[in-house]
Amino acid sequence: MDGLSAFGLFAVGMMLVCYMLEARSHWWTLAFALGCLLGSAYGFLQGAWPFGLVELAWAGVAVAKWMRRRSGAPTA
Repeated sequence: MDGLSAFGLFAVGMMLVCYMLEARSHWWTLAFALGCLLGSAYGFLQGAWPFGLVELAWAGVAVAKWMRRRSGAPTA
């Protein structure tokens, strides 16, 4: 496994773990957003720009969700 593949595996693994733990704290939602950013970087670095764009969008969704959860507003 090369370095780029290891980075991608780490990013997607981080996303999975953070998604599973999201209900425990709003900080896991922010960590999920970071994982999405890492996944986006991986997508762009490997040349799969559609994947990079979608992960970037997911990061934005996760940050918005984190902001709502942090303020105590209900999430949908």
